[in-house]
Amino acid sequence: MTLTAGREAHAPDAPALFEVGDAPAPTLHPTRLGALHVLVAVAFVLAAATASVLVGPADLSPAGVLEEVATKVPFVHLHPGLGFTGDVIVWQLRMPRMVLGGLVGAMLAVAGASYQGVFSNPLADPYLLGVASGAGLGATIAIVYGPNLAFTAIDPLPAAAFAGAVVAVAATFVLGRSGGARRSAASLVLAGVAVAAFFTAVQTFIQQQQNPVDLTVVYTWILGGLSTAGWGQVEMILPYVAVAGGALFCCRRLLDVLSLGDEEATSVGVRADRVRLIIVVAATLGTAAAVAVSGLIGFVGIIVPHTIRLLAGPSYRRIIPLSLLYGAGFLILADVVARTVLSPQEIPLGVVTAFLGAPFFLVVLRQARKMS
Repeated sequence: MTLTAGREAHAPDAPALFEVGDAPAPTLHPTRLGALHVLVAVAFVLAAATASVLVGPADLSPAGVLEEVATKVPFVHLHPGLGFTGDVIVWQLRMPRMVLGGLVGAMLAVAGASYQGVFSNPLADPYLLGVASGAGLGATIAIVYGPNLAFTAIDPLPAAAFAGAVVAVAATFVLGRSGGARRSAASLVLAGVAVAAFFTAVQTFIQQQQNPVDLTVVYTWILGGLSTAGWGQVEMILPYVAVAGGALFCCRRLLDVLSLGDEEATSVGVRADRVRLIIVVAATLGTAAAVAVSGLIGFVGIIVPHTIRLLAGPSYRRIIPLSLLYGAGFLILADVVARTVLSPQEIPLGVVTAFLGAPFFLVVLRQARKMS
């Protein structure tokens, strides 16, 4: 054996550049929305809607309520199961409340999921850019300085809350792009924090100058609820929810691309800044409309999207459409709890969602720390 051969025989192996055999295989998640997921979500919404229509402080038989609802179905010939009073309770109280709760829940859930995708933050919620503080200030001004609600044909409170929310978000965008700098996710979030603090300070100052009656009305609105729901409110927010929800649904694939980072999105031809602006504007306007009629209902945009991630995976092609369905069902059921636990009194709907969402928020926060 030559000296060279001996050295080659005893030389250590050169380090490999690519350890293919030892590298962990990436986890692949399906992205297409399966029929089973949709069927389960639809069944959940129908079950929640049925419970909302059947349950209430009025003593109506479930069979009579179902017969009353069935009389409105085309090609179904049944005699009404309730009298005039029962008809009014079902169609003018319970039904609009159920529909409004579904619209608000769907909008808050899909807006929360969209915010989490746009800002790459699992703790983002629909109120991130100052919607809550702006709506709260607008509602406070309408209650304190507006006309007496008992003597007006049109309730100015939803319009004032919507206007306040839009003004707050517009101020956030102006501050986020101040100085001619390019708009980024971090600057928008910081601007939202500043705007929320300012609007909250103004709202608190106004409240301190008023009488206890006005303060009670303000706090009742802030805690959220659907006790004043009617078909007029449904008609008011339906266009906003339809347009905003449709826009976010169409952007679900782009949210998957944005989750890879702006550079990767640009490399495949996606203009990240423009897509982010479209998604944020759609989610914010829809949230402003929902808050205008329901008050501040928190945690829906965190509980629902993260539950869907656990059940259906991280792809927004699944999260966005399922958030619309599960968000509607979740808030409808939460409203049923709010009006039955202490019946005939009602618990503010925001209290119910906070009771469920606070521990869930801590779980999400713990998982986010582990991932980081």
